[in-house]
Amino acid sequence: MTKLRKTVIILGLLVGMSGSALAEAGPGTTPSAAYQTKTVAEGLDHPWSLAFLPDGTMLVTERAGRLRVIRNGKLEPEPVGGLPPIYVSSQAGLFDVVPHPQFATNRFIYLAFASGHRGANATRVIRARFDGVNLTDAKLIFEAKPAKDTNVHYGGRMAFLADGTLLITLGDGFEYREQAQKLNSDLGKIVRIRDDGGVPADNPFVGRSDARPEIWSYGHRNVQGIVVDAETGIVYSHEHGPRGGDEINIIRPGLNYGWPVITTGLDYTGALITPFTEMPGMEQPLLQWTPSIAPAGFAIYHGDLFPAWKGDLLVSALAAKKLVRVDMEGGKPVGQEDLLSEMGERLRDVRVGPEGAVYVLSDAAQGRVIRLEPATQ
Repeated sequence: MTKLRKTVIILGLLVGMSGSALAEAGPGTTPSAAYQTKTVAEGLDHPWSLAFLPDGTMLVTERAGRLRVIRNGKLEPEPVGGLPPIYVSSQAGLFDVVPHPQFATNRFIYLAFASGHRGANATRVIRARFDGVNLTDAKLIFEAKPAKDTNVHYGGRMAFLADGTLLITLGDGFEYREQAQKLNSDLGKIVRIRDDGGVPADNPFVGRSDARPEIWSYGHRNVQGIVVDAETGIVYSHEHGPRGGDEINIIRPGLNYGWPVITTGLDYTGALITPFTEMPGMEQPLLQWTPSIAPAGFAIYHGDLFPAWKGDLLVSALAAKKLVRVDMEGGKPVGQEDLLSEMGERLRDVRVGPEGAVYVLSDAAQGRVIRLEPATQ
């Protein structure tokens, strides 16, 4: 099947059975795929991240500070033991979980979380071995500097590059947005470290006395989605704007992505943050949303179950309560399709399973893991 070019496609409730939907196209367009949804697990406390292990086991983080296991299709009743102390308050808590690329041999997983207390807290990352029940040999491999006294805008997503180094996204702490432009601070940055926590010698600011050596890119607000396209090596991220100005960016080392000097968003008071939407030396987004959709999870579809989605970006949205498929052609977005809006649920994360199904997490006190698969005829 060839990929479908479209402008903006709005998902409708063309359903004859509970949990199924067919995309409703705009004038002159064709729906991309019929799909149905199934609940894999429920009763999760604000699930934040989902990861697949080589044997099909799923790991799910709960923002409240628990790591859960879904094995053989069932949520295990007891959380994983051995997690470090986690600061839980407002947006603070347990964030991303990512297995090492060689997990099958070394059993390493990586966890990002908020650590500290109300007066001084920061995003941390640990590496630990997972034996199927507990974490052991935990090692702190990164802590954002400086600490802050706000309980919002942590970033907290991670992704491995092809060379085995790890990218970590960091928010601006909300009240510290000016630090996103300062290279002596990790706030508002994407950083790159080795898998053991060391700093790669080829990072763009290594050797500069005025810059933290782990910084990979800067000028970010609150990056809660990052993904590396395994076929092209392109690194995509998305970040929350304030009132508007949510962005998808292609991340390249050493570049400045503009926050808060340039943005299309407004302050929550309605006031201008800046009169500028572009500036020399600052990158323009690949795509932006105004009004804000509050993007939270990110994936690239390379599965076989939805051929029309090959190479497309999938973005789960909190405020907009939908999954957005960004139709990509030649490395550029050519249209969007809204999925799952019929559920009316805040969606925190999106991942593509090994079988090609799409999995999303609903952001709720009784959150779910939901599988999106082709509709049965």
